[in-house]
Amino acid sequence: MSTIKGIILDYGGTIDTNGIHWGEVIAGQYSRTGITLERELYRNAYIHAERSLAKAPIIAPEDTFHTLLKKKIAIQFEYLKEQTGEGHFTADVAESIADGCYNKVKETLATSRRIIEELSKQFPIVLVTNFYGNMPVVLKEFELDCYFRSIVESSVAGIRKPDPTLFAMGIQALQLPATEVLVIGDSYRKDIYPASTLGCKTIWLKNVCWEDEPVEKENRPTAIINSIEHLPATVSKILSREL
Repeated sequence: MSTIKGIILDYGGTIDTNGIHWGEVIAGQYSRTGITLERELYRNAYIHAERSLAKAPIIAPEDTFHTLLKKKIAIQFEYLKEQTGEGHFTADVAESIADGCYNKVKETLATSRRIIEELSKQFPIVLVTNFYGNMPVVLKEFELDCYFRSIVESSVAGIRKPDPTLFAMGIQALQLPATEVLVIGDSYRKDIYPASTLGCKTIWLKNVCWEDEPVEKENRPTAIINSIEHLPATVSKILSREL
């Protein structure tokens, strides 16, 4: 009998960027437009924007992902203008960065969509994500809305990862014991560790990380992959107990 009967998937940094942290994705687009920043300054701008979006209702429920990106980069640029006094953080450049990020996501999701479709034929899938309240619109935008039994979104639930309660809600939506649920995410601290403490099996999509994430011996991931393309084969290996 299969020991995995349901899957919980993360969205941001997992299926939309193939395990590349969003801070790194945006940094790459800064470079593409010719903007060079000290690492610490860029990091502070990125964190400032994330905290701003988490605290205030800046993202509307009807916002597409493209709109979300434009708002996020605009907040970063406002911060950078205040910190540096430089004039090259213009609306046109911000939109170019947002467009570049959006195109990267569309490319990645062409692969992710195929893999999610394959997995959805074998397992019920629930999405558990730290997001901004517009996840249903984003999934529809990228033709992913048909693959998920339920969405557990931090802005709607009022809790954020790494709080394991968010994963407990995902497990409840699957109506399965935690030991029969496989959690897949790009962050050890926000995905793998909290899910492991609940008894789930886990796959860590570890590609380009934002920072080092020490792994606790008693809560190690069941498997580690560096590309979402390896996901179906890795799930099969876990099922056959080859890992």
